[in-house]
Amino acid sequence: MLKVFILFILLIAGVVLGPMIAGHQGYVLIQTDNWNVETSVTGLVIILILSLLVILAVEWLLRRVLHTGARTRGWFTGRKRRRAQRHTQSALMKLAEGDHRQVEKLLSKDADHADVPVANYLLAAEAAQQRGDEIRANQHLERAAELSESNTIPVEIARARIQLARNEDHAARHSIDRLLEVAPRHPEVLRLAEQAYVRTGAWSALLDILPAMQKSQVGDELHRDALQQQAWLGLMNQAMADQGSDGLKRWWSTLSRKTRQDTTLQVAMADHLIECDDHDTAQSIVLEGLKRHYDDRLVLLMPRIKSGNPEALEKALRQQIKQHGATPLLHSTLGQLLMRHGEWQQAADALQQALAQRPDAFDYAWLADVYDRLHRPEEAAKMRREGLLLTLKNNPNV
Repeated sequence: MLKVFILFILLIAGVVLGPMIAGHQGYVLIQTDNWNVETSVTGLVIILILSLLVILAVEWLLRRVLHTGARTRGWFTGRKRRRAQRHTQSALMKLAEGDHRQVEKLLSKDADHADVPVANYLLAAEAAQQRGDEIRANQHLERAAELSESNTIPVEIARARIQLARNEDHAARHSIDRLLEVAPRHPEVLRLAEQAYVRTGAWSALLDILPAMQKSQVGDELHRDALQQQAWLGLMNQAMADQGSDGLKRWWSTLSRKTRQDTTLQVAMADHLIECDDHDTAQSIVLEGLKRHYDDRLVLLMPRIKSGNPEALEKALRQQIKQHGATPLLHSTLGQLLMRHGEWQQAADALQQALAQRPDAFDYAWLADVYDRLHRPEEAAKMRREGLLLTLKNNPNV
């Protein structure tokens, strides 16, 4: 528009000034070493105007040619982009069908022209992994890494997920450790970290991420509590495997008082100490646990404990009977302890009270042994018969 306005002004100027200078055209001489150019001022102006018009015409022609090329390139680029969009939509439908081969093929085709190329390559990598093509999965991952620029978190998450799918647990843990440095509260990173740490037995690391899991609301409270229990038990097993009873006791002393009061841990700790033949320490943990909170699991450990102070266990059982009533488990356990100490009549009384509340094949067998000791063979035979009938009744296929 501006150029047309300039040409219009020049035309008006020519119409107005032309007659004025018609009789006073002047003289212009352009001289070089080899030739001379002579013309009037009017002729020079006309030449300049014509030159300007030629320049404008050439510019217009070049612009048209170049613009046509750009439009052609834009058409081809737009066509590829539209095709990539169609492929992506078709891939999503195939993903719903579970056709991972077609998913990978469609997502990787024209992926560079997709709206989000990195997403296409990452989904293609996971589809390739689903059908077991690790080479193609790696190729798609590398291409996604090249395109991701500064935001590498999605690529590394996909890499860790694929490593876990391949059971490359330690490699996945290494990838996840790096991710946690830059995204410590990312929900998906925490979910992957949970899997990797459980698989590799990284129990301390698992305990470390539990607060972040709570803040990011990864899993419910029951799930996180179960993970915490699993981690503590894992550390307990490691301490026992490394240093036996001494290692267990040192590790137990490092825990907070609140943690040591957890019944599940007390049961597991006592069980481990019994396996290590440290019955005195196991007994102290069981008795401490029962003082704070009654739990059948602690009572069930008592017959296995062979400490130097069995009277303490009997006293604790009688105290529990006073507090919680004459339950079959308490009387059965008391009867077993009394048998160990040779107190046959008291053992018979306790086992009889247990059987009076519920029949149990083991209690029948133990009571039969007690009657043998008391020289009451008929009653012993009756108890064995009752136990056998109960066993047959509970296991008709035996």
